[in-house]
Amino acid sequence: MRESDLYGPVKAFLEAQGYSVKGEVGALDVLACRGDEPPVVVELKTGFSLTLLHQAVARQALTDLVYVAVPHRAGKVAARALRDNVGLCRRLGLGVLSVRLTDGLVMAHADPAAFAPRKQPKRMAALLREFQRLQGDPNRGGSVKQGLMTGYRQDALRCAAVLAQTGQARGRDVAAAAGVSVATRIMADNHYGWFARVTTGVYTLTSAGRAALE
Repeated sequence: MRESDLYGPVKAFLEAQGYSVKGEVGALDVLACRGDEPPVVVELKTGFSLTLLHQAVARQALTDLVYVAVPHRAGKVAARALRDNVGLCRRLGLGVLSVRLTDGLVMAHADPAAFAPRKQPKRMAALLREFQRLQGDPNRGGSVKQGLMTGYRQDALRCAAVLAQTGQARGRDVAAAAGVSVATRIMADNHYGWFARVTTGVYTLTSAGRAALE
């Protein structure tokens, strides 16, 4: 596959919208003009890459209407990659076209526009709660996610430490001694397999819990 294989379908797509289209004008892969409107620039590549994004962003110094065009690939993995790349291009203010080479169909996935990311206040609030819940700074930034210390795990360890001393205790007593208000829920859920219920509201530590403390 060559970048030039994309030119014909992209040219036809733009001409169908009333543009006059020419290829390789200066450093531009495709330049399209329509009356007094701002010109359209399209960068052609056989796949998404940093080079493509660098070139497209550089073209924004010439016009606000900059597209990238790549081949359309079939399959779930390709569809997921396209979705992620379209999201990135939206953030950069770039339009995205894909070309199905089997029949020359051009699909527009995004148009050039200023991007304002939609904030997620609930998610941020949850992260701030976790920040406050964590005691100290137990994890090194950039570490793999598996095995990281969380606020929930720290609370469970506090509950386990109380039971290691008392042998068994009521949930409310563990909550008071450990300073963990949700101690009963943590021990009842038993996410890590550290706790065993002796009777209603009373818990003890399992061998796995003792190993975790060690």
